[in-house]
Amino acid sequence: QVQLVESGGGLVQAGGSLRLSCAASGRTFSSYAMGWFRQAPGKEREFVAAISWSGGSTYYADSVKGRFTISRDNAKNTVYLQMNSLKPEDTAVYYCAPYDESYSDYVGWGQGTQVTVSS
Repeated sequence: QVQLVESGGGLVQAGGSLRLSCAASGRTFSSYAMGWFRQAPGKEREFVAAISWSGGSTYYADSVKGRFTISRDNAKNTVYLQMNSLKPEDTAVYYCAPYDESYSDYVGWGQGTQVTVSS
């Protein structure tokens, strides 16, 4: 089982950058694909980005493509989300989670980290 702690959120002006981190415990971290999701007030949680277990494949929501970059360091059991050119509509709580093939879904969410982008 993988346990997760997200960090790196904060308040930033539009056009600014933040780097989120998701630190995982558990020896099996490197065997999981990982995803970042976000949830804005009054909205459902939405997919942001994902990365394969090796880091060789990445996937992005259209809304963040070209602005966000997902990466991972399996030696540090950490996945990152570099967010550039931030917009007010990026304001949300950001979560990471591993993709569990036995459930065909992302499971084991962390507590999230708040990102607020001011205009």
